Amino acid sequence: MKIVIALFCGIIFGMGLALSGMTDRMKVLNFLDVLGAWDISLMFVMGSALLVTIPGFYLSRRKAAPLFSDRFSEPTGSVIDFKLVLGATCFGLGWGLYGLCPGPAISSLSYGRLDSLLFLVTMLGGMTLENLLSHRAGDNN
Repeated sequence: MKIVIALFCGIIFGMGLALSGMTDRMKVLNFLDVLGAWDISLMFVMGSALLVTIPGFYLSRRKAAPLFSDRFSEPTGSVIDFKLVLGATCFGLGWGLYGLCPGPAISSLSYGRLDSLLFLVTMLGGMTLENLLSHRAGDNN
């Protein structure tokens, strides 16, 4: 049941990304270009997401457990260290240079775009490299 729900949520998420324009690299790059051809429309996408997410988090805090799991899976880390800042910087640079973050890049594969596939392959390569380097250094986080 968990896999079916995850698949359903992923399909809805991908459709929302496509419908909102988040899978359009130029729309995202124009949103980031505040001094040039700024496209404010993605601000409404983010605002709409917050209108759904904030009440959802509030309601989830009132429940002991989700419907189809024993417990909620929430982040437990609260330390801001070099690895976190470096990872966030790499994520932001990748998003700004390419115009997509991982979710929309995966969704854009449905358009058959080779550049999205290349982006995802290099992203997975970077994640694998980081994982190998962390294990080699003895950091099993």
